[in-house]
Amino acid sequence: MYAKIIVAVDVAQLEKGERIFRKAATLLDEGGSLVLLNVVEDLPGYYVADVSVDLMVRARQDSEQLLLNLREKVGLPANIEIRQGSPAREILAAAEQRKADLVIVASHVPDISNYFIGATADRVVRHAKCSVLIDR
Repeated sequence: MYAKIIVAVDVAQLEKGERIFRKAATLLDEGGSLVLLNVVEDLPGYYVADVSVDLMVRARQDSEQLLLNLREKVGLPANIEIRQGSPAREILAAAEQRKADLVIVASHVPDISNYFIGATADRVVRHAKCSVLIDR
């Protein structure tokens, strides 16, 4: 199985996050570690001028609290990590820095925009240096 698993959770879709967190636990080696990861996306430059820094701080705090609640609800030990930036880039960076051997992300039903820009899951699959599980 896997010794270090990154579970990338979109806090806007916690039901999917719960499902992949539970799935990760079934794939984890005894003595392995889980990381619940959320990425707070940067705001576009034209929007940043009108928003206080407190908004991003609150977004990070809210994300952390939601992941703490998820961890408590599921009852599994996991480290919590909140990053800021591009979701795919930050998921890949976390996996590399933590030397993860599996990244789990939930997917959604693709729409036309995914064929032009690419979904986060698509980018993670293409560029990860470890195994990636996409949960539908």
